[in-house]
Amino acid sequence: MNSKRLRPLIGVSACLKDNGRGWVHSVGDKYVQAAIRAVGGLPVIIPAFGGEFEAEQGVVEALDRLLDNLDGVLLTGSPSNVEPHHYEGDPSREGTAHDPARDATILPLIRHAIDDGVPLIAICRGAQEVNVALGGTLHQLVHEVPGRRDHRSPRTNNTDVNYAPAHEIEIVEGGLLHRLVGERRVMVNSLHAQGVDRLAPRARAEAFADDGQIEAFSVPDARAFTLALQWHPEHRALENAVSMKLFGAFSAACHERAERRLAPMRAAAE
Repeated sequence: MNSKRLRPLIGVSACLKDNGRGWVHSVGDKYVQAAIRAVGGLPVIIPAFGGEFEAEQGVVEALDRLLDNLDGVLLTGSPSNVEPHHYEGDPSREGTAHDPARDATILPLIRHAIDDGVPLIAICRGAQEVNVALGGTLHQLVHEVPGRRDHRSPRTNNTDVNYAPAHEIEIVEGGLLHRLVGERRVMVNSLHAQGVDRLAPRARAEAFADDGQIEAFSVPDARAFTLALQWHPEHRALENAVSMKLFGAFSAACHERAERRLAPMRAAAE
């Protein structure tokens, strides 16, 4: 990245977790590093605050003020699942991890970001959130769907093993992802149990796994760059050509918004 360029402000979604000593808003450093190094931005952590407001209108007003000051949004992955009542799904199996505070924050944020022209890239849980926010549904356990592979990762203490390439995806010809990547088939990692079931009406599939599972989708009527990815491009992003193309496109959209957003202030200061 050109160090002389303005660093756009990138909102990075956080989870609300109990660490055994209290509740913490947390996000993996790999997402923060991707926002800094692969996007060239300045990350701003978005806490899971939605559940603290008594009325949804309070959340909406807070999100609108926040988005007015962001140049992009990066939605992170998480071990937790979107609560199924948000898409009229069956109750989760006992023991399933949920994060209702994140749901209450990020689902409305997605709708407002897309409609307000804030560039958005969504990863793993983030992609599932985008689909639900726009009216789609999820498989809660993809590996139990007839004909689908097990998309969960190995459970080892070695991050590189867990995030290693797991399977190919077939990219839809002529779509946004195809234009960005320039290839029809690429290898991706796989670390998810949930996945897209019915794609949201506003969304367009961009890639599929060999078992038919949707691996990426876009939102054609979004006012700015919007891309949802089921895999994890943030892992060793600077070493992966496909990841850098994706983050590069997101970066360009964020820089464009930053320049446009700050132009009136610069003009007034002259």
